[in-house]
Amino acid sequence: MARVNRQWVLRQRPKGLIQPGDLELVESPVPALNESEVLVRTVYLSLDPTNRTWMNDAEGYLPPVPIGGVMRGLTLGVVEESRSSRFRAGDIVTPLSGGWADYAIVPEMELRQVHRAPGLPLTANLSVLGMTGLTAYFGVTDVLKPQAGETMVISAAAGAVGSIAGQVAKARGARVIGIAGGPEKCRWLTEELGFDAAIDYKNEDVGDALDRLAPDGVEMNFENVGGDIMIAVFNRLKTHGRMAVCGLISAYNATKMPPSPNFSRIITHRLNVRGFLVLDYAHRAREMVAEMGPWLQSGEVKWKVHVDDGLEGALDSLNRLFTGNHDGKLLVRVSEEPAG
Repeated sequence: MARVNRQWVLRQRPKGLIQPGDLELVESPVPALNESEVLVRTVYLSLDPTNRTWMNDAEGYLPPVPIGGVMRGLTLGVVEESRSSRFRAGDIVTPLSGGWADYAIVPEMELRQVHRAPGLPLTANLSVLGMTGLTAYFGVTDVLKPQAGETMVISAAAGAVGSIAGQVAKARGARVIGIAGGPEKCRWLTEELGFDAAIDYKNEDVGDALDRLAPDGVEMNFENVGGDIMIAVFNRLKTHGRMAVCGLISAYNATKMPPSPNFSRIITHRLNVRGFLVLDYAHRAREMVAEMGPWLQSGEVKWKVHVDDGLEGALDSLNRLFTGNHDGKLLVRVSEEPAG
């Protein structure tokens, strides 16, 4: 009996949060493999803010998903069939260009084998030991380069990247202030992750809170949000301060662009504002794993994964990223994990 593949296909460019009709779940038979191709069953689908930017008809670091195209996404799966000498059935893999689908046929050169980390669940490979961990680790250690005693402010600090970035910064000796939405997330940051302070942007003015917590200003900002929160932190960067711009999630669903800082301050305060992409550091993954792995196994670095079940609910799950209705890294479980 032929396998049936469900795929989310982009039907129109969303305006604001994704709505029914922007994408469609379609079914089609899985075709036969050609030489050197591998059939991968998707186990986990990673949901990331960048998914939303790929739906826009705008210039980016990757081309937008075309109308009628399968939605792009980072996945982790298991080999079901193989016509490649490099992979065999049962191997755990991640495609270089995955998609929102039950199955993917992938050329062998576009697959990377994944090895389970000792003592950690498989979800770690698509989160804290995957692109999320790479982004957080190198955003702190290579872009911001904290010195002991310096203060770093992290927006979206209870999110997948921000929560790891704060713990890496603490391990480097920084004082860390996290910005998050709601008392429970702020409590998690300070009581469980070891942040020095947390600001609940839903219940207090971020600028006033920063003036209270860091009256002399701050040296570093790990920016994930943009808009008014970014402005509040930017205006409190000290002379020669550093800002790592990882994401601008406040803009991804906006029908008009959120406000931006007064960039003349870059000149007057000789600020270093640097954008970066995880793709810049993919070739250095072993460096991150070498330091992060022992921290995770010892419990020194803590992390959360929020797993929703079912490919059919992926649209609602993605919108969680923009409503704050989740903690930590957001994944969709598309099918059962392989044994082992």
